[in-house]
Amino acid sequence: MASKKSILKKIQILITNKFETPEEAFNFFDKKGSGSLSKKEIVQLLKEAEISGFIRGIVSSKLIEGYDTDDDGQISWKEFKKAVKEIS
Repeated sequence: MASKKSILKKIQILITNKFETPEEAFNFFDKKGSGSLSKKEIVQLLKEAEISGFIRGIVSSKLIEGYDTDDDGQISWKEFKKAVKEIS
C-alpha cells in the first residue's frame, strides 16, 4: 500500500500542476457547491491524483478523520486549507 507521504505528495502535485490556487482545486472538486468536500468528492480528488482505486476509500476516510475538525463528516474550505498547508 502507498505510504502517507507518497499519497500526500501526489495530492500536492495535482493541486500545483492542475490548478492556479488551492481554492480553485477545492471549488473544482466541490461539485455540489456546498462549501465542503464529501467523501465521494474526496474520492474523486484522489482519483485525479492517481491514487490507486483499491485504497481510495480508505484514504478518503483517513483524510476526513485527520482533518475534519468539526466532525461533520466532510472537509470544509478551512479544513482543506490547513491540510494543503501541511503538505506544502
